[in-house]
Amino acid sequence: MLLEKVQRRATRMVKGLKKFPYETRLKKLGIYSLERRRLRGDLIETFKILTGRERVNYSKFFELAYVTSGLRGHSLKLFKPRCHTTVRQNFFSLRIANEWNKLPQEVVEAPSINTFKNRLDRHWQDMGT
Repeated sequence: MLLEKVQRRATRMVKGLKKFPYETRLKKLGIYSLERRRLRGDLIETFKILTGRERVNYSKFFELAYVTSGLRGHSLKLFKPRCHTTVRQNFFSLRIANEWNKLPQEVVEAPSINTFKNRLDRHWQDMGT
């Protein structure tokens, strides 16, 4: 939150952008909000874990939803278990599950990390977010 305030102020200092709303300033500068950057980083890390590019057993973090045949979405859908505490809801593996499951197949099946990043950015542009 504090970092976001700093970014808001810094974007106001750019000549000609002071009068625009924060979201417009971000768009004109071609940068994401800090919240979006955190989400992007989490999705990239999830991709690396699920595709074996990190030396981490993915089952320590995630449980794949095995009933994926005939469903919408992609082949690496994550199961999101119920949790009864708000602390647990903010764990990496739970907070990323819904966003990961929203991604289309072409983003998730990327052959490399850079391809994943590019496809993710393009997907977000196409979605208007």
